[in-house]
Parts: sequence; C-alpha cells; structure tokens
Amino acid sequence: MQTAIQILVGLVALIHCYILWFEMFAWETRGPKIFRDFPKDLFKPTKSMAANQGLYNGFLAAGLIWTFFIDNPEWQINTSIFFLSCVSVAGIYGALTVEKKIFFVQALPALLAILLIVLT
Repeated sequence: MQTAIQILVGLVALIHCYILWFEMFAWETRGPKIFRDFPKDLFKPTKSMAANQGLYNGFLAAGLIWTFFIDNPEWQINTSIFFLSCVSVAGIYGALTVEKKIFFVQALPALLAILLIVLT
C-alpha cells in the first residue's frame, strides 16, 4: 500500500510540475490547445496571471516532493495529507469554475492518495 501511495503522491507532484511549466513558460503556445473554449486573443494579456498560477502549482509540487524526504512517519503523513488536500480543493474549484476535466486531472489522483493514506 505504501508503494501505491508514493506512486500517487509522485504522480500528483509531476502533474503540478507540468502545470508550472505550462502556465509559466508555455501559456501562449500550449494554452490554446488545452483550453479550447478560452478566447485565443486573451492568452497574451493573461500571460502574467497564468505565470502566477503556475508558481503556486510549483509550490504544491515542492511540498509533495518534500514529503519523500521526511523521515518521521507521522510528519510525512500529515504533510502529505495537507498538500494533497490543497491540490484537491484547487482541483475541485477549477472543475467548478473553469473546466470539468480539471477534477479528473488534479483532484481525483490527490483524493485517491488521501484515501489510501487514511486506509493504512
């Protein structure tokens, strides 16, 4: 079970590293392909806003990566649950306000990881 938890935490961290890259460095190139309903002419004016969001996603990824280096099991579990909860809330909010697929990409893997942690 511990291996499955680590794989899910690592996957969520990698997803957020990708989101950091995408929102900070590829917003104008990849953005129109990912967010097809967003007006194409708004990608350039919203570039700095997207970069700011990307930075926050990087903080989530950093927190999740940090959990792999925590030796105390209780702290590792609590820190994992905290950052996974942050990801879950952000993913649910994004699904409600931007696009439903955000739930499946961000929130669902984090919620599954939390569930596995709670069940162990």
